[in-house]
Amino acid sequence: MDTAPAAKASIHAQTPPKRRALLFLVLPPALWLLCFLVLPYLGLFFQSFLGTNDLGDVVLEPSLDAWKAFFTKTLYRSTLLYTFKIALTVTSLAVLFSVPLAYFIAFKVRRGKELLYSLIIVPLWVSYIVRAYAWKIILGREGILNSFLQWAKITDAPVEAFLYSEWAIIIGLVHIYTPFVLMPVYTAFEQIPRSLVEASKDLGAGRITTFFRVVLPLSLPGVIAGGTFAFVLTLGDFLAPVLLGGTDNLMISNVVQNLFGTSNDRPLGSVVGIVLLVVVVALLETTSRAEKSFASLESGRGRGGLGAQPGSSGRSPHRPTGGAR
Repeated sequence: MDTAPAAKASIHAQTPPKRRALLFLVLPPALWLLCFLVLPYLGLFFQSFLGTNDLGDVVLEPSLDAWKAFFTKTLYRSTLLYTFKIALTVTSLAVLFSVPLAYFIAFKVRRGKELLYSLIIVPLWVSYIVRAYAWKIILGREGILNSFLQWAKITDAPVEAFLYSEWAIIIGLVHIYTPFVLMPVYTAFEQIPRSLVEASKDLGAGRITTFFRVVLPLSLPGVIAGGTFAFVLTLGDFLAPVLLGGTDNLMISNVVQNLFGTSNDRPLGSVVGIVLLVVVVALLETTSRAEKSFASLESGRGRGGLGAQPGSSGRSPHRPTGGAR
């Protein structure tokens, strides 16, 4: 008896309920993204091409004044470049702190590894505002740092340059966003096969050579992911510049906040927001392509042999290469 038609009928009978269940699972997040992500950005895009009246209210008339103002006034371009500089500095320092610490926890710590990792993640449980304000207390005129310097007779008066400066913003943001870099870097280190590290040492490579030729290349996807997190989050930060930088060190997010708030210039604020969005999307696309190209490069190296030192043609130095065995 042929059971194929019955089986096909059974499959077709089960398909609609499965599709309805899949639609039920996909529809809520899709609607959420549509309502709270796609539509707001579309609203910003269309609002950027509208004009304003003398009172600053948006009028439904096509206008390119907001785009002209953004590209002709140096304030917005200089603030955007300043934000990029802060974000790049914060990302670089966060990576420099995270890579050695993650390497130490992943490769050197035998006991208590989970405890150390948890202690690093604990600051994420504290409110962002509390962490930023803590640095204001530390760096302030009557803060912990100035009090210690005066107690140690290093300075006679409080140092005003600690707070409301560019470096105060950088210090606060590095402290806030370093855990976001550390987590993917540590995960990448944990996923590296220890046999590759041992093979590198067996071939005569030292610890430094092994780190830069084996460990670091294999962990680059995690480093890129963590650096991207820190860079994007720093670009959108607006609270730390206010608390730690004062009025002379505003970043692009503060400009957007002022344009939608006190300045009441929503078309220009929409332009700045769209430009920032395009920059972030371009950055994410670039890092995604970099990770894919690196993965393909590593797979090509893997097919050619792992653990070979440069110039050794993949052969062990103790293996005979001539005709004698």
